[in-house]
Amino acid sequence: MVGISTLLLSSTLVSFLSLMTFKRLAATLGLLDRPCTRKRHDGHVPLVGGMSIFLAICVSVTMFVSNSQSINLFLIASSLMVFIGVLDDKYDLSVRSRLIGQFLISSILIFGVDRYISSLGNLFGLGEVYLGLAGIPITFVAIIAAINAFNMVDGIDGLLGSCAIVAFAGLSYSFYQSGDVTYFYICVGVIAAIAPFLLANFGIYPFQKKKIFMGDAGSMFIGLAVVWFLVLGTQPHNDGVTASFKPVLALYIVGFPLMDMVAVIIRRLKNKKSPMKPGRDHAHHILMHCGFSNKQVLALLVTFYSLLLVSGFLLSNFVSDLALFGVFLTVFIGYLFAFQVFDKAGEQQA
Repeated sequence: MVGISTLLLSSTLVSFLSLMTFKRLAATLGLLDRPCTRKRHDGHVPLVGGMSIFLAICVSVTMFVSNSQSINLFLIASSLMVFIGVLDDKYDLSVRSRLIGQFLISSILIFGVDRYISSLGNLFGLGEVYLGLAGIPITFVAIIAAINAFNMVDGIDGLLGSCAIVAFAGLSYSFYQSGDVTYFYICVGVIAAIAPFLLANFGIYPFQKKKIFMGDAGSMFIGLAVVWFLVLGTQPHNDGVTASFKPVLALYIVGFPLMDMVAVIIRRLKNKKSPMKPGRDHAHHILMHCGFSNKQVLALLVTFYSLLLVSGFLLSNFVSDLALFGVFLTVFIGYLFAFQVFDKAGEQQA
């Protein structure tokens, strides 16, 4: 395995060149995001960020990371996820079609790699909680939930890319601490691939004339990659090797996207609306209704996510899994209460 600097340079360079190339082909491919009542951006924006990031990861992993069945199946599943995302970006697939595709892709990973959520760790302070075969349907739910959670936070410039960097930073640290070099390299490679996209998403040089969006191809790939690496990191190997990090830390690594998705579902069910239909009731929308600018909302949410993640890792050195789980639930309840207040304040200003 080569040095990490070579992988980082490769991932960054391929991502940058792909963005420059795909943005010129976006109109021809029909991958343009057009403004509407739900999407309030200026002009037609290329939806090619996800393809560029995925291509960079494929090149870097294929060239610089040791080959294995687990990695090969991850790349195959991810390529199918990106393909479905591209179709969704172009043709606006139905919710049912997306869910069927996500279920089939989850099957490739769960049964192909033979890894699923079989243990929750010492979550309740009574010893390790083993799920047995019940972990298979739970893993399906977890993968599909994570894919859609990251898809849901893609609402303002920089939010999805920043959340992805926070999540993969948490994964990178976890794998580094456990000595799992292969997955550490892949995770930092993803971060390197996202960095050029953020320049394009913000319209920073050399993308100042045409910003680029991640698209569903990118958000669903990010969600799939995050949750699958969480499964690989938190679950024991079939050969008896212990897990790389505590299962409860997975909640902190996907903290904000998970909280936002659950809060949106609760909010929509309360208002007798379908949880699967798009709307302007996510955390970033609510804060903007309260008068915060896009940049302020981005700073607030990414700071919250980062602090949650760092707190989880710090506390894991001193408290039990049960206490760590309790802290997460407490923060989540506080999050729900805070955004209920923000939502009412936004309605009063409207």
